Amino acid sequence: MPQIVSRPRKEFGKTIAGDITHRLREDIVTCELKPGTPLRFDVLRDRFGASFTTLREALTVLASEGLVDAQEQRGFRVAPVSRRNLVEVTDARVLIEIELLRRSIEKGGDDWEIAVMSTLHRLRRIEQRAADQPLSDPEWNGAHRQFHEALVSAGESATLLSIRAELFGRAERYRHLSAGFRPRPRDKAGEHQAIMQAAISRNADLAVDLIERHIRSTADNVITYASHLIDGD
Repeated sequence: MPQIVSRPRKEFGKTIAGDITHRLREDIVTCELKPGTPLRFDVLRDRFGASFTTLREALTVLASEGLVDAQEQRGFRVAPVSRRNLVEVTDARVLIEIELLRRSIEKGGDDWEIAVMSTLHRLRRIEQRAADQPLSDPEWNGAHRQFHEALVSAGESATLLSIRAELFGRAERYRHLSAGFRPRPRDKAGEHQAIMQAAISRNADLAVDLIERHIRSTADNVITYASHLIDGD
């Protein structure tokens, strides 16, 4: 397992296992823990000071999210990335995101519009402070997730929203891979602004077209410029 720089401890879950799950998830989706990295209990125990049972609980949760592989008789490892997985995750995200966004545009009221605009405003402010490498800023990642959550928050389907959240997490790793190999800067701020404007203007056709292109841009970039990091499955 690669050496990980220690961060100030911050409790995220209501339990120790929940806190460890959050911290491991963050290390996986930001690619600080590389795809395929073995997750050995002795190393994790030293790092987190947690019991075998607690660590297994955290790893089992991450396995259910598709971020960790449970290997029979061989323990756990960070789930590998692949072209097939990237395409499947992207296609599933597009289907669910479009459905939830259409529902939100149809059903969302003033509170929904305010949430969309305010989360985008916060994201912009963070981008101004971390203009060079926003993806390396945990605050940006959180604000980015909250903006996309706000867009679909009026979709009125707890099941779809839960599936969407899991897929968003799986796509996070590919987003970080894409950023590291993008040949030219991407105007994500402009993309977010256009999506927001179409959504609150209730132009559903334009909004879903923009969100699909926004999502697929990451997959296209990884396949084109970072294919050496994903297998050919």
